[in-house]
Amino acid sequence: MTRLPCVLGWAAILVATSGCAAHSAPDRAPPADRNLLTQEDLREYRFATVFDAIEALRSHWLQERGPDSFSIPGHVQVYLDDSRLGGVEALRTLPLANVLYIRHVNGVDAAARWGLDHGHGVILVSTRR
Repeated sequence: MTRLPCVLGWAAILVATSGCAAHSAPDRAPPADRNLLTQEDLREYRFATVFDAIEALRSHWLQERGPDSFSIPGHVQVYLDDSRLGGVEALRTLPLANVLYIRHVNGVDAAARWGLDHGHGVILVSTRR
C-alpha cells in the first residue's frame, strides 16, 4: 500500500511537466538560416558583386578549414545555378543584381552531394527559381 502513493506522485509530476513541454511561443519567429542569404537580406545593402556581399556578411564561408588532402588540397567551390564555376575568385565576377539567394553548403554535405573534392564546402548562387 505504501507504493501506491509514490507511483501516483510520480504520475502527477509526469503529467504536470509534459504539459509545460508541449507549449511553444506562437509569436516567436523561426531561427534564421545562417547558411542562406536571400534577396531580402541583401536588398538593404549596396554590394556590387556576390563576393562583396559574402565578404561583408558571411566572411567565414570563404575560409578553408585545414587540408582535406596532402597531395591535392581542395578549395571552397562555387556553383551558379548548379554549374560549377571554380573557386571563390569566381564570385568577384558575379553581379548581385539577378541573385535570388546564396547558400553555403558545409564540407561534409558538399562532399556527399558533389564529390570528395568539395571537402571545404560549396557556395551555391541561384539566379532562377
